[in-house]
Amino acid sequence: MINIELKISLIQTDLIWENPQANRDKHTLLLKQLKGKTNIAILPEMFTTGFTMYPERLAEPANGDTLLWMQKVANELGFAICGSVMVKENDLYFNRFYFVEPNGKFHTYNKRHLFRMMDEHNHYQAGNERVILNYMGWRIMPQICYDLRFPVWSRNQNDYDLLIYVANFPTARQMAWNKLLPARAIENLCYVAAVNRIGTDENGIPFSGNSQVIDPKGQLIFEAESNKQTIETVSLSLSELNDYRTKFPAHLDADNFTLET
Repeated sequence: MINIELKISLIQTDLIWENPQANRDKHTLLLKQLKGKTNIAILPEMFTTGFTMYPERLAEPANGDTLLWMQKVANELGFAICGSVMVKENDLYFNRFYFVEPNGKFHTYNKRHLFRMMDEHNHYQAGNERVILNYMGWRIMPQICYDLRFPVWSRNQNDYDLLIYVANFPTARQMAWNKLLPARAIENLCYVAAVNRIGTDENGIPFSGNSQVIDPKGQLIFEAESNKQTIETVSLSLSELNDYRTKFPAHLDADNFTLET
């Protein structure tokens, strides 16, 4: 039976620079507050290190400590956990999104668009696979930060219901964050959940958060307060989404295209 209601929790928090164990310990305490209250908890991009360009000394193996930690905590608390970490696989480094279910099953997505303004493209390998995962009757597309600026990559081909962004999106570009998120929801007739970090990293870059959940009409369901640690749970309705798509079937007039990767 399809569970048409989905509870998602946004965890907007500061990150401890380049300290995976300290970040795992911190997030364990935050996640424990959600036991029995949610289906999916969403953490920021590179939630174990902050957005750092030193994967050579910080990246974990593909099945490393953070994935094992996510599996353990998801199992103990009874809900899925997702967010991105730096991973080394086959001598290449990836900014990898993990979606870990309570039963230990996990899904991965490697960040497609690497932020050249911080030299990310010279340290990490770009992903080339568009990923849609299924959980509790929902079709979910994971995306990471800079991916937000590239709508072709996230274009809904009538194959997902929820678009998740995890980010280290700086305060200086908050206007882009606030405008592009509802655009992605409107054009793709989907819910959008976006979790951004707060605090200032070791490069002196400030992040204000403004994590959000947006409905398919582009309307805010929830927005976190700037610069404030926040844990918020929002309930999404698949029946309401499908009802809206039936009444306003713009997806039936979408252009057909093939995406080259």
